[in-house]
Amino acid sequence: MKPLPLIMSFLPLIAFSLLSKLLPHGDIGVAALVAAIFALIAIVMHKPYWPPKILNAASLTLFAILAIVGFASHAGTDRWLAIWAGAGVGLILGGVILLLLPLMPFTEQFARETTPQAYWNSPTFKQINRVLSAGWGLAIVGVGVSRLIAAIIVEHSTGRHRLADLLFGTAIPIVLLLYMLRFSKAYPEKVTGGTNDQQPTTPSAPAAS
Repeated sequence: MKPLPLIMSFLPLIAFSLLSKLLPHGDIGVAALVAAIFALIAIVMHKPYWPPKILNAASLTLFAILAIVGFASHAGTDRWLAIWAGAGVGLILGGVILLLLPLMPFTEQFARETTPQAYWNSPTFKQINRVLSAGWGLAIVGVGVSRLIAAIIVEHSTGRHRLADLLFGTAIPIVLLLYMLRFSKAYPEKVTGGTNDQQPTTPSAPAAS
């Protein structure tokens, strides 16, 4: 699995999370628009364009809706979105990944780009992508929960909360994402022993006599 397409698929979430913290509350629509543009770039950067990757399509839809709401809302709504949307998008995207796991592990779409079609239905290929997709889903939900804790601290703390916000709003999400990027590279190699031994399901041609 190539790391760049996977990184590009999570770039909208990362961009929105950072911009929603750095930009003024009134610019939450801008943060969502930038994230939606990154999601669109992730869709068109690799052919075929259709069907789009599950994660990219979900990100584009989610951030496009947030951009519309952000630009159309008043100041009070902007502030609410700036505080809580960073957590909400992580919970929604992580939930989508986990809910679709029995139907199509999202990493399988990326893995098929670098794996011969003969291996797509092999038990090893399916196992690797179920584990990776479940791990990513839980990690993104974890990012959402961590951002939710940060939002609660910011909203309800009457004292100094900058350190706690930095920990739960930035440090823990970054650690989770970096761990999953490393795990996505190491786990397939561990299962296959660094080879392409995934038991292809299509029979080999008989040897010529």
